[in-house]
Amino acid sequence: MKKVLFFAALALIGRGSFAQHVILVTIDGFRPDYYLDTTWHAYTLQELARNGVHAEGVNSVFPSITYPSHTTVVTGVQPSTHGVYYNDVFDPSARGRIYWNDSSIHAPTLWGAVTKAGMRADALLWPVSAEAPVRYDLPDVGSMGEAVREKYARPAGFVDTLRKFVFDGAARIEYGHDQNVAKIAAYVIAHDKPNYLTVHLFSVDHFSHEQGRHGDHVAAAIRDADSAVAIISDAIKAAGIGDSTVLIVTGDHGFLDVTHHVNPNVWLADAGLFPKARFNSAGGSAWLYLQDTADKAKVLQALPDSARAYFRIIDRPQMDAIGANPECALALSGLNGASFGNQDKGPAITPGKGGAHGYFPDFHEIQTGFIIAGPGIARGGTIHAMNLRDIAPTVARILGIDFPSAQGHIPNGVFAQ
Repeated sequence: MKKVLFFAALALIGRGSFAQHVILVTIDGFRPDYYLDTTWHAYTLQELARNGVHAEGVNSVFPSITYPSHTTVVTGVQPSTHGVYYNDVFDPSARGRIYWNDSSIHAPTLWGAVTKAGMRADALLWPVSAEAPVRYDLPDVGSMGEAVREKYARPAGFVDTLRKFVFDGAARIEYGHDQNVAKIAAYVIAHDKPNYLTVHLFSVDHFSHEQGRHGDHVAAAIRDADSAVAIISDAIKAAGIGDSTVLIVTGDHGFLDVTHHVNPNVWLADAGLFPKARFNSAGGSAWLYLQDTADKAKVLQALPDSARAYFRIIDRPQMDAIGANPECALALSGLNGASFGNQDKGPAITPGKGGAHGYFPDFHEIQTGFIIAGPGIARGGTIHAMNLRDIAPTVARILGIDFPSAQGHIPNGVFAQ
């Protein structure tokens, strides 16, 4: 067995790897200020940032929402290439269908590349991961229910095993508590020692939608996420792979406070264009689908300044440049506290509250965070700006595997000289 491990290590070194394991954790709604501002009690994250490399901000995708962002993290390409445009599949006749199965991804994934290289890949609560090429899989299935999650969990009986051995026979696992997800990750780390593990924590996102950028519940949620990262870090050490593991903590988007809710389909309906012309909302953005392209600017140009104050138009060239959904004529990105909905009746603009994301990702508040630490990684370094698509080629470089389909670039200063 020792000979096998020795030659496996030599093979990794031959490919120019920095480590044998990458544990990648996303905190949904993760903002850089959680580790840059010590008034947030995220001690594990702040210590990890000091001991490794951190980003001042990471540009998300458009729309800056969970499923497209997470898919970019594991593919290194933008939504126009990987094909996951929103959380929900746009289908006016069947609202509520989500992107959930790995077959929805139209680009190579790191899970597949790692598996093809003869290494072990696992995914826990990760969006669009059902039936992914991994050994341990506990997919994020949105609102499809626990029966669907359990059906697609791998290996067979995985959820029953977790209930029995991790949660003391509990009838139900509360995945919304990040420390519970971390306990599952700790189990997988101990039993599989994966070369590439992706873990998705989402309590911060939940409470940021509820309260906005600040609030007692948001503060408690980031403490929960911070404790979850500590559990995972301890599990890496307990598994005896601390000296050969790079730990990455990143996210998918930031958050903005909401003061108004805008339903642009009301404007289309008032002009007699709905449903031939229809906006599909994605939180802080709305996406225009047209049957007649001549209709696209008429209604918006005719709106009073009081309405136009709540959005900016993202035209097709801008969308192409950022690799956004190719099916739409244009998109709106919210301004002045606006988020969007899909209603076509009633007031077009109403008071709103809480927090939202989904906006065009060209300003700091919607950026997410990135921390990386471990063997071969610089200590105390700062990345001023990077993109979500840069994470996949960085992971591939750490593990010493080929991943030529990724369109991102390894940020300067990640690796020790």
